Amino acid sequence: MLLPRSVGGDQIEPTTYVRAVEEIARHDASVAWIVFVANSAALIAAFLQLEAARSIFADTRTIVAWGPPNATRALAVAGGYRLSGTWDFASGCRHANWMGAHCHVSEADGSLRLNRHGEPTIRTLLFPAEQASVLDTWNVIGLRGTASDSYRVTDLFVPEAFSTTREDPTLRRERGQLYAFTMQGLYATGVAAVALGTARAMLDAFVELAARKSPRGLARLADNAVVQGEVGRAEAKLEAARAYLLGTLAAIYQRADDIEPIGLEDRARVRLACVNAIHGALDVAYFTYRAAGVDAIFAGSPFERRFRDIHTLSQQIQARGAHFEVVGQILLGQPPATFF
Repeated sequence: MLLPRSVGGDQIEPTTYVRAVEEIARHDASVAWIVFVANSAALIAAFLQLEAARSIFADTRTIVAWGPPNATRALAVAGGYRLSGTWDFASGCRHANWMGAHCHVSEADGSLRLNRHGEPTIRTLLFPAEQASVLDTWNVIGLRGTASDSYRVTDLFVPEAFSTTREDPTLRRERGQLYAFTMQGLYATGVAAVALGTARAMLDAFVELAARKSPRGLARLADNAVVQGEVGRAEAKLEAARAYLLGTLAAIYQRADDIEPIGLEDRARVRLACVNAIHGALDVAYFTYRAAGVDAIFAGSPFERRFRDIHTLSQQIQARGAHFEVVGQILLGQPPATFF
């Protein structure tokens, strides 16, 4: 969905992408997570040389998997880089045919390569998946189906053409409104979509349960005024968060252009809409789990796995409450204290 048309992708609008991932998440959060991660990784094609991007995505079933940056450094050598290291949280790595590594670069003299802001740059190196060793490390409470395992490479040579940086949207090769968004911003929309779809499925399941469940000694849940009020509030919270996210993305996409990436305030608004959607979805999921009572605790119930999945999602960096503070700094006219 987010892959450029120049290499065979659909290059769709962010709102269509969010709705698609959200719908998948209503049925299975792990599948939705893999779909969004694969699409997020496919955005790297917009930063690669066209010939390299086409060689990677020539197979229409290509999946790129990678883990977040860490302290690993690649050594710059003639024609490319030498890479050794271990990365974690590589969602989809079990069925990926290409892998990536985000790392700092050590020059031949031992100095770190810097970006245009004078900070150590983070380079993305891409290589066929069989050149990495996948480690079985994903033993978690939720999103188990993502197989977000670790992987390792040792003294791997990566040609320069199969490297780029995703940290600076001004360096993208691909033009178009979609790629005016930052990769980090579009990544956050995927997490938000998984959260919204999972919470929607839980709320719908509770409404169905409430219509037939009468707790011991009490009337039917659907006839309880407290439950009625909580369902109304949950519906409003979830739909408001969803509408804010979709409306924000649509407005920014409409005014984006082919040349300049979106500005700092629009990046902040994307971030705010995403973290608000995630937190709203978490609130709704927690309400449905609590209100369902013992029906929610059994394996295979409409609540148990989704509760574990969405609370695993809540520990991901995109769900940090600190994002509200950074956005607030920007909206108050203060430069963010960290890279944004």
